[in-house]
Amino acid sequence: MTHATPLMFGPASRQVFGVFHPAEEGQGHAENTAVLFCPPFGQEGLRTHRFFKVLAERLARTGIPTLRFDFYGSGDSPGEESEGELDGWRRDLCSAHEELRRRAPGASIVWIGARLGATLAVLAARSGRCDPVRLVLWEPVIDGRRYGRLLREQHVAAIDTTFCIPDLAWRRSLTQAPDDLPEEALGTLLSPALRAQLAALVPESLPLTALHDTLVLAGPDDEHTAQWAADQQSRHMPVRLAYFSHQLDWTSDPYPNSAMVPADALNRLQGALHE
Repeated sequence: MTHATPLMFGPASRQVFGVFHPAEEGQGHAENTAVLFCPPFGQEGLRTHRFFKVLAERLARTGIPTLRFDFYGSGDSPGEESEGELDGWRRDLCSAHEELRRRAPGASIVWIGARLGATLAVLAARSGRCDPVRLVLWEPVIDGRRYGRLLREQHVAAIDTTFCIPDLAWRRSLTQAPDDLPEEALGTLLSPALRAQLAALVPESLPLTALHDTLVLAGPDDEHTAQWAADQQSRHMPVRLAYFSHQLDWTSDPYPNSAMVPADALNRLQGALHE
């Protein structure tokens, strides 16, 4: 069994932490593919940390090297939460791409992004600084204000269930100003820059390019993502939409039917590499 390698990479002024999972010895690189994982934001990133670790280990056993990493100011990377914003994180993703290319030379690199990590994958792929062969976008955030409201609703719900006497100020704020972007969500700060960027994030600001084959995985009831994918198809972009239900709760684990590492999601994401 090949052991994962923790590492720091990126420019000296903006190092980030990652874990490289090499292909297991004896498996070779038959598919000549490597995978870069683009994690979600905040609590969603915490909830999927183990999921992507298990998926990386599974892919390594089949001969596919992978790199997991934390964006600057999150997880085990240096920096403060107050410094987090989309432009810097997009550059972090490109740094991660270059690091994976260095460790898996000659491999075709696929990006698997979830939630805001999928959004960043779209932004980074458009930048021209890094060039994946394929994007797998798992429930990308395409409307920043809708996403902000979801975070606020989940934050208020968590406060209501955690404290004996709920803080009614949060619920009043949600009712009175439903479209405001939160300064904090489920234990993670949103910087002023990030709030402004999310406020400006709309489906029209996320056009795909013809350079990357793209698979979009969306929930069966997610009409907004389905419409965005259809709009990209109408522009003759190489994108395909697939509906996918799973038991992973992005922000919490309060219910019996929520799972940290659902097998169906592992199988679906692994299968996405071969479609």
